[in-house]
Amino acid sequence: MSIDKAVLGFAGIMTLLSAVLTWMFSPWWLLLTVFVGLNMLQASMTGFCPAAKIFKAMGVKAGCAFT
Repeated sequence: MSIDKAVLGFAGIMTLLSAVLTWMFSPWWLLLTVFVGLNMLQASMTGFCPAAKIFKAMGVKAGCAFT
């Protein structure tokens, strides 16, 4: 698995988790969805992603988007 796939998978898990938490507890959990979306947007424009840095430190091999 590359960092690119790990970041996309992590974003997908966080989005789904936010949907479940919103359904079960409170609509305020939609703020997590907003945060994930904004982070993906800024990463697409700047190339900087905190999750990619964490995955790199964990030893996940580099992909083509986040090196």
